Amino acid sequence: ALHDAGSRKHRPYMVVDCGSVLPELLRSELFGHERGAFTGADQMRKGVLEQASGGTVVFDEVGELDLAVQPHLLRALETREISRIGSQTKVPVNFRIVSCTHRDLRQMSEAATFRSDLYYRLASVTVRLPALRERIEDIPLLARRFLEHFAARHNTVVGVLTPEAISGLSAHRWPGNV
Repeated sequence: ALHDAGSRKHRPYMVVDCGSVLPELLRSELFGHERGAFTGADQMRKGVLEQASGGTVVFDEVGELDLAVQPHLLRALETREISRIGSQTKVPVNFRIVSCTHRDLRQMSEAATFRSDLYYRLASVTVRLPALRERIEDIPLLARRFLEHFAARHNTVVGVLTPEAISGLSAHRWPGNV
């Protein structure tokens, strides 16, 4: 929504899942690499930050970002340029960054498990989205919306959600990240 409502909506939208990319591959994922930079680098590859130039990059689960990669990301944010692995050439980049996490980055920065300078660079605007279990009043609206969405997707006509169905959904504990 931030991307689509902003001036960058016609530019790239990229997502980096910091929790699923192996730490040893993360630098290449973010900054790209030159041919021959390491075993298996048989061609030049632009990284996410270069591909997203002019657009938005979402760092999902940024609290999982490897500590060794954090200074490189901080440098890219500060200088607005990157160097592909195996290259000395600086490539200008211009992207909006949105980061998401379930972790307390402030606490992590105080414990030195997340760079405090990167934390303060990322936390210029903080939005806390409460878990669904903390906003039970949203369940009827969400349930109806999903019902309509999937009925349309499957070209099916559906009725309404009964009060019993809404009550059952509202009574659920909703663990996890919903």
